[in-house]
Amino acid sequence: MQIPYELILGWRYTRAGRATRRNGFISFISGVSMLGIALGVAALIIVLSVMNGFQKEVRDRMLGVVSHIEILAPGGAALPDPEKTLHEARQNPNVIGAAPFIAAQALLARGEDMKGALVRGIDPALEPGVTDLAVELRNTGLKRLVPGEFGVVLGADLAHSLGVREGDPVTLIAPSGQVTPAGVVPRLKQMTVVGTFNSGHYEYDSALVMLHEADAAKIFRLEGPTGVRLKIRDLHQAREVAGQLAGTLSGDLLIRDWTRQNRTWFAAVQLEKRMMFIILTLIVAVAAFNLVSTLVMTVTDKRADIAILRTLGASPRSIMGVFVVQGAMVGVIGTLAGLLLGLGVAFNIDVIVPALEQLLHASFLPKEIYLISRMPSDPQRSDIMPIAVISLILAFLATIYPSWRASRVNPAEALRYE
Repeated sequence: MQIPYELILGWRYTRAGRATRRNGFISFISGVSMLGIALGVAALIIVLSVMNGFQKEVRDRMLGVVSHIEILAPGGAALPDPEKTLHEARQNPNVIGAAPFIAAQALLARGEDMKGALVRGIDPALEPGVTDLAVELRNTGLKRLVPGEFGVVLGADLAHSLGVREGDPVTLIAPSGQVTPAGVVPRLKQMTVVGTFNSGHYEYDSALVMLHEADAAKIFRLEGPTGVRLKIRDLHQAREVAGQLAGTLSGDLLIRDWTRQNRTWFAAVQLEKRMMFIILTLIVAVAAFNLVSTLVMTVTDKRADIAILRTLGASPRSIMGVFVVQGAMVGVIGTLAGLLLGLGVAFNIDVIVPALEQLLHASFLPKEIYLISRMPSDPQRSDIMPIAVISLILAFLATIYPSWRASRVNPAEALRYE
């Protein structure tokens, strides 16, 4: 099969022409346009992959500590009938784990050091059914939570900030105190650190305190658990399952899923992702429209060639096709190079970033600020395909005007001074 001459000429013009200094300059500009498209596409892929990875990493670590759905009594009071609530929740076919808990806030003190803490009273036997963190601690810290002994399991960063280790005593200060003739006195209870955990999520590692549900009820003077935590089969259906439970559970209860607990954070990440996509797409657009200047210069330089082709019978449409092919080649090669570069970096970012941090003696992700301490990456086809398509469309659009101008070259005018 004979290859159309439009493809042959378009490819020849795309390659580095070395015959004259002018041809070399035009080919250099073409290469710069190609490089610009490649870098823009690679930047888009890398940034969106990192943002996807960041969102997935924080979500997974968050869900390692929090449950998919929480059922709470209004006002932080104890549930009126926790056993009935547990039974009704387990009747939903999407629920695969349920456990009661007590949620409260307190202060944790060690000597002169004092930290605010999120206190969670749990049932060590049922808690592994609702969180991954409890599964990891099943045979260590949770096993040592015995009712009446007042042991606590602390987040690793909280323990470090207080300077305590396993076996050390700490003082838990409950906010609702005892009424005495001298006024309201906070309740203090000495606890023993029986274990620590590291969830990888700084917000919880620096504040969460776990103790037995019975001990928490005594300290905070509650008659029972303040809520029930649920784990479901598909975390992405949490909102739908919460709606189902709202129609089947008895009593006046509050039901919230993990998406609503952290709604502001996830909405902010999605907004940032959209804005970064728009901003970086403009980089690709600038590089693609550099093709306009490249092709205009090529058309000016090849006016004699165009005139000869016209006199030999080439139609304006064929002339236009030659330069469309040239621009499309630059767009395709630049896009493919960008895809390879972007995916190469995205899939190896866990190696590249630590090497850069070691070389520059800097930390790009302080966990106190970004919740996680390593750079994650999660390239997704739903992001990569639109990037490639948009890049190719922009490159094609950039070729239309110069190609049309080439097709309008008058052979007589072009050959007058040749």
